[in-house]
Amino acid sequence: MTRTTARIAHLRAAGVSFAVELTGPLPRVLHWGADLGPLTDDDLAALSRTAEGVVLNNAPDSVRQFTVWPTEAENWSGTPAHQGHRGGVATTPRLRLVDAHESAGELVLQLADDVSELDITLGYLLEPSGVLSVRTELTRQVLTGGQDATPYDLAGVTTLLPLPARAVEILDFTGKWCRERAPQRGTLAHGSHVREVRRGKPGQDAPHLLTVGMPGFGFRTGEVWGLHVAWSGNQRWLAERSPEGAGVHGAVLGGGESLAPGEIRLAPGERYTAPVCHFVWSDQGLDALADRFHALLRARPQHPVTPRPLTLNTWEAVYFDHRVDRLLELTERAADIGVERLVLDDGWFTGRRDDTAGLGDWAVDPEVWPGGLGPLADRVHGHGMQFGLWVEPEMVNLDSRLATEHPEWILGPSVGLGPSARHQYVLNLAHDDAFAHLLTSLDELVTRYRIDYLKWDHNRDLHEAVGRGPGGQDRPGVHAQTEAAYRLLDALKERHPRLEIESCSSGGARVDLGILARTDRVWASDCNDPVERQSVQRWTGQLLPPELIGTHVGGPRSHTTGRVTDASFRQLTALFGHAGIEDDLTARTPEELTALRRWVALYKEVRALLHSGRVVRADLADDAVLLHGVVAADGGSALYCWARTGTSGDGQSGRTRLPGLDPAARYEIRVRDDAGLPVAHQVSGPAWYTAALDGWVTLPGAVLAGAGVPLPTLAPAQALLFEVRRVQP
Repeated sequence: MTRTTARIAHLRAAGVSFAVELTGPLPRVLHWGADLGPLTDDDLAALSRTAEGVVLNNAPDSVRQFTVWPTEAENWSGTPAHQGHRGGVATTPRLRLVDAHESAGELVLQLADDVSELDITLGYLLEPSGVLSVRTELTRQVLTGGQDATPYDLAGVTTLLPLPARAVEILDFTGKWCRERAPQRGTLAHGSHVREVRRGKPGQDAPHLLTVGMPGFGFRTGEVWGLHVAWSGNQRWLAERSPEGAGVHGAVLGGGESLAPGEIRLAPGERYTAPVCHFVWSDQGLDALADRFHALLRARPQHPVTPRPLTLNTWEAVYFDHRVDRLLELTERAADIGVERLVLDDGWFTGRRDDTAGLGDWAVDPEVWPGGLGPLADRVHGHGMQFGLWVEPEMVNLDSRLATEHPEWILGPSVGLGPSARHQYVLNLAHDDAFAHLLTSLDELVTRYRIDYLKWDHNRDLHEAVGRGPGGQDRPGVHAQTEAAYRLLDALKERHPRLEIESCSSGGARVDLGILARTDRVWASDCNDPVERQSVQRWTGQLLPPELIGTHVGGPRSHTTGRVTDASFRQLTALFGHAGIEDDLTARTPEELTALRRWVALYKEVRALLHSGRVVRADLADDAVLLHGVVAADGGSALYCWARTGTSGDGQSGRTRLPGLDPAARYEIRVRDDAGLPVAHQVSGPAWYTAALDGWVTLPGAVLAGAGVPLPTLAPAQALLFEVRRVQP
């Protein structure tokens, strides 16, 4: 709901309020956080009066304000909302409010700056989920009478919102290949906490979600404010605190695109659209932040609504060894255990016997596939399964026909290409001919083989990413490349509305809501080691619901770490997502296939709950154990995983609360042994657990969610699955 007086707009949704004072010269944010309720005009006026701070000693002679577009003109010494120049001048913007209106629940502000000759549109949409989505557009004004046509060089646009003084602890993420989304925490001291992404994609070390909150916030407790930059190119994230504050606020949170010098040059009439920034607040910890993002994504019209198919991907089964008879046998094994989608990974196209050649030539290799992909695709479809294919359209090997015939299509400086990465370079999608070639090639593949699913990879950073413009000049190209990639995905989806696409980027290096606006899931990591995956999936889920996260069962020995783990631990780890298999089924024993068949049946039984419920995670003092689960939207059922990744100093867990249950309700709980039972590090388990091994045990919610129950002590790399359902009165 929205209430707008002559001076103040107040947006409310899902327990969140966003209040903006609309008087000039610029609007200012009065509040973003807990719902203030249905305020009267007098209440809103009081909110405005209490947003006036003090005049400090040795400071500006007027009260500092923090507006929707902060610059030095209002004595703001922090990161400005935008920076740029027009031929070395017009560097001191002086904005004013032109118009403010509410449309479809969105507060839209029109600002103008006569110094930089920019018109700015700011849209604040408070989604039904409580996520505040902010969009920004800058347009170079078209003036009459001798306007200076020198382009305005935009150096940066940062969407900023204020934080209260009590928000002093930061959580964001880093990582590397096979260890994505590793959390890191710290204190927001005076100064700037800035994360710059200059990889041409978010990268394995992406901030993912920048969260600032009260000291000690956890999954279930604490007031927190978060930001996600929905963009698949270079990014800039920051949390910033100064001694004088930000008006009456303590700090700011902001983000946007990281622009290279000269990347955005606005001639009169030209426009720049900044990435949408999603801001989110909760007073119930990180789980509630995740709830809001999951609700936002599930409300999208393009969000997957059909049951997520149990997938088998061939990479760790055959690698580059593409023999038709072997893959047909793998297909038979997959169909027998209940696989619903088979994806043929890298190695099917011309010259692709290893990763040094072939990228760019998206034609089936006739030497390996003399009959084309038809025999395999037909066999897969004949079993009622979907057929998927791996592609990496944005990349090219120099040892390819495309690179030989069209070197001008490669993204790189005219003085010569720099070093390769993974033996490959980047194809300039902003080049019209290169774009058309890719769209035609992919369209023909999807049409000919009735492809249901593309695993879309992106395996190198975009270094020296410049395109050659008219006259051969090198121009920074990451922004154009990102927009072209979006257009390519959109065009392919328009031609094939039922096609599903996975965003894979050396595993999880392109996980953002920009790419997910046009894809259907992400590959969270190339690492299928369940010990590592427990953490990767836990933190990927801070932004994405389980149905968008690819989670596969690998073989006994991890391809990436060499660690050997039990099948039950691998299976229960992969259960909590869009599940699949990454293993050579032809090498598995009949007993192993039987175990996989039981797990596949379990996934099909519980995926409706896993892909619609609320993700919950327990706050535990011991980092070697994890308790996470999914609770149905109506609270009537839940599925939990109790996992141990290492040894602990304590011999037992003590009472542990099951998050997300109603203390006032009564429940039944039982252990699910569909994936087998874990190895325990104990003589005997808790009494309730021993009973739950044989069937349902009734316990009050006050015990399960309030006092907590002792959980069994597992050996390292073991997991336990248990199911909970509410007892009807």
